[in-house]
Amino acid sequence: MWHWLRSNRSFLLLLIGFGLFRTAVADWNPIPSGSMRPSLLEGDVVLVNRLAYDLKLPLTDVVLAHLGEPRRGDVVTFSSPQDGTRLIKRLVALPGDVVEMRDEVLWINGEQARYEQAEALTEPVQPGVQRPATRLTESIQGHQRRVQWLQGVSARSSFGPVTVPEGQYLMLGDNRDNSADSRYIGFVPRALLIAQARGVLVSADILGHWMPRFERFGQRL
Repeated sequence: MWHWLRSNRSFLLLLIGFGLFRTAVADWNPIPSGSMRPSLLEGDVVLVNRLAYDLKLPLTDVVLAHLGEPRRGDVVTFSSPQDGTRLIKRLVALPGDVVEMRDEVLWINGEQARYEQAEALTEPVQPGVQRPATRLTESIQGHQRRVQWLQGVSARSSFGPVTVPEGQYLMLGDNRDNSADSRYIGFVPRALLIAQARGVLVSADILGHWMPRFERFGQRL
């Protein structure tokens, strides 16, 4: 055993270094669900920057240093405050923001979001099941993103107003009627933020025979 370890120590050190790099610097995350449609699709593999906000002790949530501030509109990976599951959502509201949703319409600090460029389409909600959807461009607080609403789906389309506590953030999925986000799991403390998603590395249509989606390769968020 010791002879094998000595013979392969360079390879083992490379593996350890690679593992530390993935847990502390940069990583990639597969997208398993449609909660961020249309920005991210099932089968996308997303590059994330673990140093965007904090330097953490590898494999823990222990913050060693703050490196940057989360910004409204960031797409963020984080640990769910409910059960620790790793999630990816859009950071919609910062500490101190007053947030409200009225029949799907988002309000932040008294400003109502604008919804433009409506597009009707059919969206998958699970294998073999599709529902009519409306996709729009949501503009608020100087940020824009494409979001969508699904017909015939029971979702929490109204809440608040609520004030985001100090040191915490409100997350929403872009697929508003198919996302387990802050409406259900609560605000997300900064210590549970993992990384900022930067773009799509590769993509395969897992709902359509795993065919590569070359047009999504390298797409920035």
